[in-house]
Amino acid sequence: MAPISQGATGEGPMISGKESRRNFIGKIAGLSLLTGVALSAEEQSSVSSGSVRLGAPVFEKSDDPELLALAHKKMRYRAAYCPDVSISDSNKIKAVSETFSRHNIVIAEVGRWCNMMDADPEKRKNNLENVTEGLALAEAIGAHCCVNIAGSFSPDSWFGPHPKNLSTEFFDAAVENARKVVDAVKPMRAKFAYEMMGWSLPDSADSYLNLLKAIDRVGFGVHLDPCNIINSPDRFYRNGDIINECFDKLGPHIVSCHAKDLTWDVEMNVHFREVCPGTGAMDYTVFLKRLAGMPQQPPLMIEHLSGAEEYDQARNYILDHGQQIGVPFT
Repeated sequence: MAPISQGATGEGPMISGKESRRNFIGKIAGLSLLTGVALSAEEQSSVSSGSVRLGAPVFEKSDDPELLALAHKKMRYRAAYCPDVSISDSNKIKAVSETFSRHNIVIAEVGRWCNMMDADPEKRKNNLENVTEGLALAEAIGAHCCVNIAGSFSPDSWFGPHPKNLSTEFFDAAVENARKVVDAVKPMRAKFAYEMMGWSLPDSADSYLNLLKAIDRVGFGVHLDPCNIINSPDRFYRNGDIINECFDKLGPHIVSCHAKDLTWDVEMNVHFREVCPGTGAMDYTVFLKRLAGMPQQPPLMIEHLSGAEEYDQARNYILDHGQQIGVPFT
């Protein structure tokens, strides 16, 4: 989860600068859904893309699509967070999509980080519209997904813990919200996805599988961030098993992943802390090998680091570790 704009390449439906967000979303809603047959876990394990697409933020100050694409290539990234672009700017959407595609860089995700469960009805309505616009942008620019957390009932934090975040009421609201977003846009390529969290649904492979079945939309997919669901000592020590379970149960639906790491600060209570990949306990051998086995090649996006130097450290670790275990990168 990161408060940065995000999103895969290819041409999407274009909009004119004069069209409103509502009109554009309505136009997208008129498109037919592409349907496909998902691979079973067994079939998926036997088909491998053989490589991983890595991505992260870049610190190129220009908003020129060509310079941005070259900045990603310089860092050996073949995936990107969606550049800052307005849904109404059809020319820039087209330029970003075509330029990144030409350089073989997919746009992984459009991030729309807001609380779709906000207690204030007006805020909740605006947040739902914001996420719907994000999915429309993902579809237009050719992104793999638009991602957000399901939300929170907390009155103090848009993403914070609350007893009802694991309730049937929360589950039903998450289903309703996802259906509203997907049904408004009717994406043909992009997916809407919830990022997993340790204190709200979906908080496990099984709870995500239950959401997939209940939402029942081709336009809804899975965003995988294993660190986010390490919320107990058992899961911390068995994180490789947790990662395997996610790929076993959710693999065909995974559209994008986040890369970070986790350490345990020893106190009188349990306190896990995010750290740079390679400096914590996450099993990157399992993570990278399973990711390389996905035929849809979900991007692996580094996040939540302090600056260019730390992102360099994370990138170098992931690339080096991949080489050590025989996982190539696109």
